[in-house]
Amino acid sequence: MRQERSQFQLDEKQMGATMNDNAASLKGIPFHLEKHVEYAAGSVVSKMLIQKDIGNITLFAFDAGQGLSEHTAPFDAVVYILDGKAEISIGGKTSTVKTGEMLIMPASVPHALSAKERFKMLLVMIRGQ
Repeated sequence: MRQERSQFQLDEKQMGATMNDNAASLKGIPFHLEKHVEYAAGSVVSKMLIQKDIGNITLFAFDAGQGLSEHTAPFDAVVYILDGKAEISIGGKTSTVKTGEMLIMPASVPHALSAKERFKMLLVMIRGQ
């Protein structure tokens, strides 16, 4: 059975723009986050900086019209907007989060992200209590 996808779910074509190159080369070197992930037309680009059992740190670039469908996570997540602005819905309440602003998404509360215009963000997820 084919499952319909919402406008916010990523398909394989969109994820083809994912950049998980060797983040180890960044260790010990100062760098600008927003310059380390590029926009791609019609896509969401991600770049994993750190992936450990205790959590992940990931850069994202969302083109206008892209996003992530509503979902939950069993742990808190922090979003820091590096460029542009995002519409983030948490528990049915939508906030516009702009460059330089941060938002904490609480565990087990449905949330979604939408790009009315393109934006870049840093996502930090820490597992556990």
